Amino acid sequence: MIELEDVVMDYGSQRALDGLRLSVQEGCVYGLLGPNGAGKSTTIHLITGLIRPTSGRITVGGVDAVANPLQARDILAYVPESVALYPHLSGIENLQLFSRLAGRKLDLGESRTCLERAGLQADAHDRRIDTYSKGMRQKVGLAIALAKEARALVLDEPSSGLDPSASHELALAVRELASNGVAVLMATHDLFRARETCDTVGLLVKGSLRAEWAASEVKDRDLEAAYLDVVTAGSEPAEANVPKRVASSGSPS
Repeated sequence: MIELEDVVMDYGSQRALDGLRLSVQEGCVYGLLGPNGAGKSTTIHLITGLIRPTSGRITVGGVDAVANPLQARDILAYVPESVALYPHLSGIENLQLFSRLAGRKLDLGESRTCLERAGLQADAHDRRIDTYSKGMRQKVGLAIALAKEARALVLDEPSSGLDPSASHELALAVRELASNGVAVLMATHDLFRARETCDTVGLLVKGSLRAEWAASEVKDRDLEAAYLDVVTAGSEPAEANVPKRVASSGSPS
């Protein structure tokens, strides 16, 4: 559903992505980990069509996102780290407004269903956004994606600034989207939440995908150790120190 093939992105003499190959299947949640400056934001901006790659191919639902960015955006929804909503409008009013801008008019029942599926409690639907916590605003962002009937979803640091309870609730909403066939790419620094939420976890370092794991087959402490091993190995780590999968060592912690 989301496919990057040999993507290179240069900003002048600075190479942000170096031949990145990444694939996210429908119904799967892919967690993109990496230190600051690894290229996660650049990857998101390329997929969403905000910038064009220096070279390489990017497709969303089979659509060339570089040649046909508007067509790709019809398939795609993007929820940034801080969802920008109108503070004087309610959750329902924001959802209906943004849905209308995307070409779909929702009635009251459809709006409430989308907000409930995104995990927003019913007593908050008619409250102004300026009374919402960050986690509640993130859920409205997910509801907008649901209303759009997006087949692919990109999340940028969705759990940043959330308390553990809000982060867990958001993770459940993301898994609900994936269970309905949506392909989800989630850029995050949160190793625990990535292992809990994602099907696959990939590690981006200096613009290259250095390692990839099945999240169900690795404990939190193993993922942290592998992350630190790869990140601190330098730009050219030894092949033995760059595992493509971490073997299962019992049930996840």
